[in-house]
Amino acid sequence: MIYVCYICTQKEEIMRKRLLFMTFVLFNFSAILAQKSDKPFKGRFENEEFKVYLVLNLHDQNVKVPGQEIYGELPGYLGKRNNSFCWLITASEVKSKSKANVELINEYGSEDLCATLTLKGDSILTLKQGEGSDIKVPNKGKWQKLPSTLTFKRK
Repeated sequence: MIYVCYICTQKEEIMRKRLLFMTFVLFNFSAILAQKSDKPFKGRFENEEFKVYLVLNLHDQNVKVPGQEIYGELPGYLGKRNNSFCWLITASEVKSKSKANVELINEYGSEDLCATLTLKGDSILTLKQGEGSDIKVPNKGKWQKLPSTLTFKRK
């Protein structure tokens, strides 16, 4: 009989630990979801087809471009994988939880444009180029013009 009680006690202890663990996981998961929804235009978004990415924080505007800190804190930038060239987001205006307007300039300061960012859900972001220059990035020793509408996935 003592043996049976000991097994029951062990099972209860295991169940308590599992319940505590699940509570901890759920609490942290809900905190992560709440954080994303509070600042939807914050994070890293990638476009696999053209190997470009966006790093954004349109809310706090405190993004620094790695290796190019001379520009200071910005709302974000568009970069190209395996290359240091980037387009800097110099100004931004969040219109709603799913729409924002941004102004970009290339790192040389020779070209600029306005664009609209639109979020679909929490993980898909569309950049639609407006007035100004076309976005061009280096690709295998040549300039590659990007389409006027690009889709990015949150990473």
